[in-house]
Amino acid sequence: MKPRRNKKRVPSFRKLLRTSQIKLDNKLKNKQYKQKSAAKKYRKEQKKLREAVRDAISRKPFPLEECKKKQVAGKYKEEEEDALPLDMMDEDDLKLMEDLAQKASFLTRDLSSNEPVHVKKRKHESVIEKYEKVPRRMQTEPEKELIHLLPIKDKSGIIPQAVEKPVLNVAHDEEEGTEEMEEGEDFVEEPLPVLTPEEMAAQRRQKLQERKMHIAALASAILSEPDNNIKKLKELRAMLMEQDPNVAVIVRKLVMVSLMEIFKDIVPSYKIRPLTEAEKATKVKKETQKLREFEEGLVSQYKFYLENLEQTIKDWKQRKLKKSNVISLKAYKGLAEVAVKCLCELLVALPHFNFHNNIIVLIVPLMNDPSKMISELCFEAVKKLFKQDKLGYASLGVVKVISGLVRGRNYDVRPEVLKVFLHLRIKEVELQKDSEDIAPKKKFMTYKEKRKNLSRMQRKWKKAEEKLERELLEAEASESKEKKLKLHTETLNIVFVTYFRILKKAQKSPLLPAVLEGLAKFAHLINVEFFDDLLIVLHSLIASGDLSYRESLHCILSAFHILSGQGDVLNIDPMKFYTHLYKTLFSLHAGGTNEDIGIVLQCLDVMFAKRRKQVSQQRALAFLKRLSTLALHVLPNSSVGILATNRIFMQMFPKMDLLLDNESQGSGVYLPELDEPEHCNAQNTALWELHLLQRHYHPTVQKFAAHLIAGAPTEGSGALSLDFSQRSATELFEAYCMKGMTFNPPVASVTPRRKDTFSQMDSFLDEELNKQLQQHISETVVHKSLDFAKHLKETSLS
Repeated sequence: MKPRRNKKRVPSFRKLLRTSQIKLDNKLKNKQYKQKSAAKKYRKEQKKLREAVRDAISRKPFPLEECKKKQVAGKYKEEEEDALPLDMMDEDDLKLMEDLAQKASFLTRDLSSNEPVHVKKRKHESVIEKYEKVPRRMQTEPEKELIHLLPIKDKSGIIPQAVEKPVLNVAHDEEEGTEEMEEGEDFVEEPLPVLTPEEMAAQRRQKLQERKMHIAALASAILSEPDNNIKKLKELRAMLMEQDPNVAVIVRKLVMVSLMEIFKDIVPSYKIRPLTEAEKATKVKKETQKLREFEEGLVSQYKFYLENLEQTIKDWKQRKLKKSNVISLKAYKGLAEVAVKCLCELLVALPHFNFHNNIIVLIVPLMNDPSKMISELCFEAVKKLFKQDKLGYASLGVVKVISGLVRGRNYDVRPEVLKVFLHLRIKEVELQKDSEDIAPKKKFMTYKEKRKNLSRMQRKWKKAEEKLERELLEAEASESKEKKLKLHTETLNIVFVTYFRILKKAQKSPLLPAVLEGLAKFAHLINVEFFDDLLIVLHSLIASGDLSYRESLHCILSAFHILSGQGDVLNIDPMKFYTHLYKTLFSLHAGGTNEDIGIVLQCLDVMFAKRRKQVSQQRALAFLKRLSTLALHVLPNSSVGILATNRIFMQMFPKMDLLLDNESQGSGVYLPELDEPEHCNAQNTALWELHLLQRHYHPTVQKFAAHLIAGAPTEGSGALSLDFSQRSATELFEAYCMKGMTFNPPVASVTPRRKDTFSQMDSFLDEELNKQLQQHISETVVHKSLDFAKHLKETSLS
């Protein structure tokens, strides 16, 4: 048998392909570790060698001559001719020399010492004595030290590399050091120039202009060629750490806004995913590799930018200053506001790109911030996101974070946080508002249909055509309507879970009005199984008396939205809600409650227009009479909305013209103070309020009152124009709003001609008054003079 060889086989290419990446990485690490350890070992050996050479030079012994000894009959004889004869030495000296000749170190040993020859070194040996024993050496050239470089790998192995370290002249260095010291002393002695405020302002403007030009140059370079200049993003982002205290705040704000605009422009319209290990190992074209590098650099810089914005907000929140103390604590608020603005812009502009959920997590808690400016910025950003989100991915993420925030803070948040839910587009999607935006689902022919209706060549062409259409649909990335509705259903479930938690656990919370308002909007989308329980909860809230008037109106609106949608199939008579609204109508007036009339008009629309088959005539007559009376107590825009609602009543319900006839009589007497609309005998009264409203100062109220007196005709002379007849009561209420305390519509100005007439009349009256006054004064003077003359005459006669 042949001896077994231990030669290591080189693995084949196929085996390397089958080898896992982890194994290859481990092999590479082991190889690098061996190379490092070999280089380290070599450096240690070189160091030891250099130390040994230095020690040998410092301790270089004198050359010694070995004595040749010959022993003849137990005696030593010297071979040198000039040796000292033994007969001339004493016996004691001869014996001592013979003993020392056997030791080779007797010449180098300190003869004055009394210690034995081979005694060991003691620990208490003096350092000075040890130094003195070392022989002096002449001043030679300085020793050249070696600098070890990286080794070179060759076929034969690793070849270490080293270079001699140049030795500087000590005397020259000392001279240079003294010169530098003298220069330093001279520099310290010179006083610093004191700048005036004008010079400091000019210097600051110059620095700021330089920074602006640098920012503009970098931004224009990135926008012109993003693929080639992606590395300049890092340079621009480094300016966020500006250290000059004179311009640091302004420069950081400018860089934040510039980076935000750059990312909005260069970010692609798709999400960039990280590459897998297999994709990285695969060889691709240069263009593909360039695109990958661009995308990787863009994502990393975008991530670092968001982290910088987040850290700025955290520093402001925690009132922390950086170690450099470049920016004052007051300036951190301005930086934080700019950072929040940038995040809000990115939230709205890039909902499809990476890290959008991270931005949502940052923005949503700031909606509850004590700072009014920051909270309003976040509210507006979330509202815009809800309005422009057609599919529902971004809306679902925001709703999840809001629900967690409300629950995590134990319902101690601002009501505006929940009012954001009112801007969701769920209701509009159910109304098929976005049906044009959704691509219809393509139906392809089955195999049997092709086999039956098409020939072989036609089937071949049809197959190729269907393949192309599928690829086009994938390229467009169109989502189906079912996917969209699924996302909206999940979003709505989270919204209702948040609402129901507050109704169950925090009924006295300030969030209750926002919850009731949200239920009023989305109640028609609630599952039928919850209707009975929800109506009971709403009625108990109204009956408790703890709610404000506006909150009770939201409860009524929510209940009727439930019953007008899927709850229409339920056999429920919400008479208690009708009674409550009828009883509380006179709580409205022209003061602060005038704004609540908008909700009342919505309630009346749902209670009567959408449920007219379930409403009796007595109930409609009672509401018509009370609303006409209420129109006298409110502002003009509310009167217009109420009269528009009365117009709908008179057109929908028959025999409403009973209240326009003063001579018709029925059984009973009208009881206006009774709170039951069914038993107040409203058929025995008349709408005398319309005659007062016909003399109202507002022209639109006059038109509506005259229209109702005529019986609310749809045609003829008494009919309204299309501008009024085609608009709902709520739209008219908002159109004629008087929030600015001005007439709406504005009152026509007085003509100049009438002004001239008035001025002429005023001047004429002034002239007449002056004449009468002068005449009166003259008459008074004459009478007084006559009386005085008469008095003098009487005194003279006497």
